[in-house]
Amino acid sequence: MTERIVNFSAGPGALPLPVLQEAQANLVSLPGVGASALEVSHRGAWFLGVIEEAEANLRALLDIPSSHRVLFIQGGATMQFSMVAMNLPRSGQRHADYVVSGTWGAKALAEAVRAGPTRLAWTDKDEGYTRVPGTEELLESIDADPAYVHVTTNETIQGVEYPDTPIVPDRIPLVADGSSDFLSRPIDIGRYAVLYAGAQKNAGPAGVTVAIVREDVLARVPDRVPTMLDYRTYADHESLYNTPPVFSIYVLMLVTRWLRDEIGGLEAMLEQNRAKAAMVYDLLDTLPDIYRGHADRDSRSLMNVTFRLPTEDLERRFVAEADAAGMVGLKGHRSVGGIRASIYNAMPLAGVERLTAFMRAFASAT
Repeated sequence: MTERIVNFSAGPGALPLPVLQEAQANLVSLPGVGASALEVSHRGAWFLGVIEEAEANLRALLDIPSSHRVLFIQGGATMQFSMVAMNLPRSGQRHADYVVSGTWGAKALAEAVRAGPTRLAWTDKDEGYTRVPGTEELLESIDADPAYVHVTTNETIQGVEYPDTPIVPDRIPLVADGSSDFLSRPIDIGRYAVLYAGAQKNAGPAGVTVAIVREDVLARVPDRVPTMLDYRTYADHESLYNTPPVFSIYVLMLVTRWLRDEIGGLEAMLEQNRAKAAMVYDLLDTLPDIYRGHADRDSRSLMNVTFRLPTEDLERRFVAEADAAGMVGLKGHRSVGGIRASIYNAMPLAGVERLTAFMRAFASAT
């Protein structure tokens, strides 16, 4: 097998090697099926077993209560920006409150404005998106009776993340884009009215989005919502109203098995993720003249470590030399520049050790 690179890409991100190997082994002909997962019917017995296990694994890993439905949808988190706004009605003078801590929160807000009254409740855009609000700050920023409050749990571009599940009053529906830290740690899923996540960071390949939706949200969806943008369509048909992304859901099922059986659950995954992130952040703090971290310390992402070097020329050299050393995907998002190391679940500790060794050597030679 050709030697694999160390993949620090922000998404699609690295997948666990055992998952890739199992998918590869069965790609041409699934045991007992005789056809590829790319060919089978989405209504056949094999795939019905896959989608049922995928949901069961997610429920076990996240401790999802019976009050919430697990839906498999296409269109990515970007389509969810519109679906959320269309499915959660804003009657009378009520508006939706958006807490914007980065680029993706801003994009979600822009789509919500199209669907009804929307308010920017909090942002630190003028400070460069370096943090998330603390609990008291969040509570003070939102209205007394919004239709819902939307947050982005982890901003991949800026590298800022809520350290814990955001707290809003129980009477207010809490909605979150959890795409880039989904399945990276335990969360209090019962606090969310809707939590959605594109799979391509920690849960699987691009093509499927998981939406975890509370039953009372489904009961209030306006009838004017188009069929394929209506959460009830997926809930009423077990995510099988039309052909779902079969292969993506299959790989998601394999990833959840890996998390359950090989990692030992999300508490163990969190411990690994903290250890990996600490290695990089400790190095940034040790060499501040060379590496300048972007996020405030109490908002640092465990998934996306973002930083700058003294000049853009040095950043280009850093990316080129890292690439030549077999470490790819380190160039920051085109909108902000800099460096970004995405260290999702599948990134092994050895990969982070290799990165930090390179960073020390690069600093010494600079």
